[in-house]
Amino acid sequence: MTTAPAATDHSEQPRGAIIVGASSGIGAALAHELAADGYEVGLTARRTEQLKAVGGELPTKAYVATMDVTDTETAREHFFELADAMPSVDLVVISAGVGDANYALEWETERQTVDVNVRGFTAIATAAMEYFESRTDDSSDPHGHLVGLSSVAAHFGNGGTQAYNASKAYVSRYLEGLRSRQAGNDANVTITTIEPGFVDTDLSYGSFWECSPETAASQIADAIREERDHAYVTRRWRLVAWVLKALPESAIRRLFA
Repeated sequence: MTTAPAATDHSEQPRGAIIVGASSGIGAALAHELAADGYEVGLTARRTEQLKAVGGELPTKAYVATMDVTDTETAREHFFELADAMPSVDLVVISAGVGDANYALEWETERQTVDVNVRGFTAIATAAMEYFESRTDDSSDPHGHLVGLSSVAAHFGNGGTQAYNASKAYVSRYLEGLRSRQAGNDANVTITTIEPGFVDTDLSYGSFWECSPETAASQIADAIREERDHAYVTRRWRLVAWVLKALPESAIRRLFA
């Protein structure tokens, strides 16, 4: 693991956030949003130099940790090391994800999607919950905020991106399960599910209602400030998700054929 703080003095202990998958796209844009809100930001991804470039642009202190979430045990170790290196971690955002089209059903492509979006996501989500539930503030009250990026694609199956859509359905249901678990837990941990539509990143499969990573990050930051359980990005994708839930599978097949 590599840490690269950029010096900024604070008279009081600042809030801290870790973004997993922060080297580009929504994760990088969200780092700027959170830093503008005063967070010191821990940036993680596989591409160390890009993380350092993002960190160097932030107005608050940035910490860089190289992380491959498919190596789950090492990723969890690096997460805890990064959290220990920061004065405080109040927020964890899991933005890492892959979604290559795979009409040929090549095993390696499907495996990579599951490894990143399911195994990697779960490894970090459980590490974040373990960290939050073990920490205490001055009132000895464990607390924190976990945010996971799912997708509107979680609401339907689609040939060619079947592993991606299924993996995002897993993310949405897993976070829903964590919220249910929190209802009977003494720890005050907020769990937020973000379901973007098309965002102008390497993962985008269309231009309909496509927004920039900066617009997506701004709306995600709003959901974080409001401690929401769930948010669509952009907000009008809520209508699309509602329609997809209402349509029979045969209609969805014709729609995406």
